[in-house]
Amino acid sequence: MIFGIREASKVSLSLVVVASLLSACSKPTQPTSTTSNQLPAITNEIVEIDGSSTVYPITEAVVNEFKQTQPDIQVQSAFSGTGGGFEKFCAGQTDINGASRPISTQEIETCRNAGVRYIELPIAFDALTIVVHPQNSWAQDITVEELKKLWEPAAQGQIKTWNQVRPDWSNQPINLYGAGTDSGTYDYFAEVIVESENTRSDYTGSEDDTVLVQGIANDPNALGYFGLSYYEQNQDKLKALPVNGGNGAILPSRETVESAMYQPLSRPLFIYVNIQSAQQYPELKEFVDFYLKHGARISESVGYVPLPAEAYEIGQVHLYKGEVGTAYDGKPQPNLTIREVLQKEQTL
Repeated sequence: MIFGIREASKVSLSLVVVASLLSACSKPTQPTSTTSNQLPAITNEIVEIDGSSTVYPITEAVVNEFKQTQPDIQVQSAFSGTGGGFEKFCAGQTDINGASRPISTQEIETCRNAGVRYIELPIAFDALTIVVHPQNSWAQDITVEELKKLWEPAAQGQIKTWNQVRPDWSNQPINLYGAGTDSGTYDYFAEVIVESENTRSDYTGSEDDTVLVQGIANDPNALGYFGLSYYEQNQDKLKALPVNGGNGAILPSRETVESAMYQPLSRPLFIYVNIQSAQQYPELKEFVDFYLKHGARISESVGYVPLPAEAYEIGQVHLYKGEVGTAYDGKPQPNLTIREVLQKEQTL
């Protein structure tokens, strides 16, 4: 088994217990890899985190606060998209994966085959926000059906102008911006809007939401989507469209997300924790515990919607009991509440 927490040296089995007692006093250094079937040393650990660019701002804020209380525990945080992150996570290269959608069926199988077991922890709410350029004077709202018409694979090369989506809109070309295919945001959007694994591909895509923000802000004919926090940070450059999912056109906000009014584009965000690493390394468990204790306040401070307090408390119970698996069936389920997620039997 290759663990995401790396060690600078290997020790014999007889030294493992001693090393574990001394690990809290050792200063982390840059790790080297271990080989499969070797019991890794418990010295010089680095907590490795990757995954969703949407989850990254929350995780990075948690990391920064954690370092102030535990400066001797080294935590490295990066993002490569939910899918790209799961590739590393299921290979045992990272300890935590941030995810903007539940682990997929294929990823469940990959982790299972690699012997990587995980704890699924919801950590905040987000809402995919449909945005256009502020100079767009014709689009004031959009329906889920129109989004599907615009983004489904059959629209590729066919739906090219705004008035093809809604007849009274402008005859200007419509330029699309959205999440890259390694992003959990892409997977979630495709599932709940297109009802497919894929959208049309003739659009500007990126796993980095700041790239999408900049592209739309500079393109009067643009329409795109990304997480609510990135819109809120750039409201002076963008215009959000209310989305009609059948109950009227509704803008995303903390209130509409918490009340489940903004559907189907509201979603929970997750971190997935390698249970073997959490059991082996107290530093990792300490970091995740800190994440859950302060997740509500920190997620709100960076523009996300916190979960109910009960959700973080149950998450801590799952962490300490080692409740492994997922409450989902390998795909987003927008009508599943957080309470239902946390009380549902976990499956591997």
